[in-house]
Amino acid sequence: MTTQQLPTLFVPHGAGPCFFMDWEPADTWSRMAAWLRSIPELIGEKPKALLVISGHWDAPQFTVNAQAAPPLLYDYSGFPPHTFELAYPAPGSPELAAEVRALLDTAGIANGAEQARGLDHGVFIPMKVAFPAADLPVIQLSLKRGLNPAEHLALGRALAPLRHSGVLIIGSGMSYHNMRRFSFDDAALDPDSVRFDEWLAETVELPANIREQRLTEWAAAPGGRASHPREEHLLPLHVVAGAAGEDAGQRVFQDRVIGSMQSGFMFGGWPRR
Repeated sequence: MTTQQLPTLFVPHGAGPCFFMDWEPADTWSRMAAWLRSIPELIGEKPKALLVISGHWDAPQFTVNAQAAPPLLYDYSGFPPHTFELAYPAPGSPELAAEVRALLDTAGIANGAEQARGLDHGVFIPMKVAFPAADLPVIQLSLKRGLNPAEHLALGRALAPLRHSGVLIIGSGMSYHNMRRFSFDDAALDPDSVRFDEWLAETVELPANIREQRLTEWAAAPGGRASHPREEHLLPLHVVAGAAGEDAGQRVFQDRVIGSMQSGFMFGGWPRR
């Protein structure tokens, strides 16, 4: 069993099933896929379970998938038929789901359990790349409608004890997610994505109290609202930042893809270069 405190991670999850299909140019997602594959080495030890917060599920209250064998939710469209047959038979963990709910109860955070919804592509696509054996229990936790930054930071703080018991807390989203500005023109890099990406990299390295204040006010950051017209793909970062406690954060991945800068962040631990 893991004895050390695990870091927390924010991972970009790409576009739909992008890592399992052909793209033009062919290497569009190859660097992101390679980084996702490097996560086990990056964290340094094998977790006992994965708790993933995806930008593709929000609910009236924070809700945990409590199924023992969660199915997959192919919540994308317009992709090749084989991408709707992808498999990721990772087990769930009703026991861990109950532990998550108990932590939220203790923190006074209203919560619920889900017994029918499958793991969405913000979970199974990046986890299939990072942990292809599908031998770790995977628990998905929703965002909360209203998308209040402070509430998602508080959620993370409530989840922090799980890091001591071998649970890897992962926020799955995109550091830039303005669908109207994505571009396949190599010369068309959105300057707002550059500005916001640098602001995020600077922010995660700050002391926790300042970091949380800045993340609460992210929409006023340079390029902030332009990078996230709706913030569901950013708030998984708030959850893992809240779970980080006093641990420092840093950008551990950066790539230029479909006209935007995309980054991954880690809190705690030491990245292996």
